[in-house]
Amino acid sequence: MCLVQFFQSWYVIDSLWNEEAVLTTMDITTDGFGFMLAFGLYTWVPFTYTLQARYLVDFPRSVSWIEFGAILTLNFIGYYIFRSANSQKNEFRSYPNSPNSKKLKYMQTKAGSKLITSGWWGMSRHINYLGDWLMSLSWSLPCGFATPIPYFYPIYFGILLLHRERRDDHKCRTKYGEDWERYCKQVKYRIIPGIY
Repeated sequence: MCLVQFFQSWYVIDSLWNEEAVLTTMDITTDGFGFMLAFGLYTWVPFTYTLQARYLVDFPRSVSWIEFGAILTLNFIGYYIFRSANSQKNEFRSYPNSPNSKKLKYMQTKAGSKLITSGWWGMSRHINYLGDWLMSLSWSLPCGFATPIPYFYPIYFGILLLHRERRDDHKCRTKYGEDWERYCKQVKYRIIPGIY
């Protein structure tokens, strides 16, 4: 329970601390505030994000120090990928002349946008989704494997991220045309480097 509460609290604190980067995500910039976002934020997120803690209230479980370390490591790896990738993209957009942004390679599009082709964003087009999903999995692992119920969140979230990636791909193909095809040849993987 302590691990789950720590992970969830850290996720909320991080979102508040890095609000500037959150405001540039697809949820805000593309979807806008409609049914999908309102339903998600006020109904779906509170239900799915707290399912593991609710499960542990009824079925408490202890973990060994090895399990504790492995789950904590998985969460930190996921967080590192998620936060550093999003921060890199946000800094590139907001402060293109910063030393870190100047190190990044990018592709200039006819639409006027710059698409990052190095750093985290050279590994896959949505590397941040991988980090976010690894964190979701780490929230469920303290519950053990007696039932799939606590794993509803990472399963659902994986489907949501795949769907979101496809929507974003469609949007970018429409917006960038040939440039997007060229970009996809440079950054071959969608979410998981070397796999997908």
